Amino acid sequence: MITTDKAIEQEVIRIISRTKKVKPSRLQSDVSLEQKLGFDTLDVVDIILALEKNFHIVIPDEVPINTVGDFVTYVADHTETVAA
Repeated sequence: MITTDKAIEQEVIRIISRTKKVKPSRLQSDVSLEQKLGFDTLDVVDIILALEKNFHIVIPDEVPINTVGDFVTYVADHTETVAA
């Protein structure tokens, strides 16, 4: 199985969508979580916890995450690619 950035992006969007009950079509890479979607700090923490559990990574508090793309980039950069 090969984990690609596109697969990671789809999984991140699925997790955010499920966690905060937002349609996946609204979760574009450049969408601001707070300004466009109205997420507060607790919402972002919920998403971080779900992503950490799903991808077996740690997202430190000091990582600047403001958009859906920020989550995707961080997860893609910190998830090991599994080669076939």
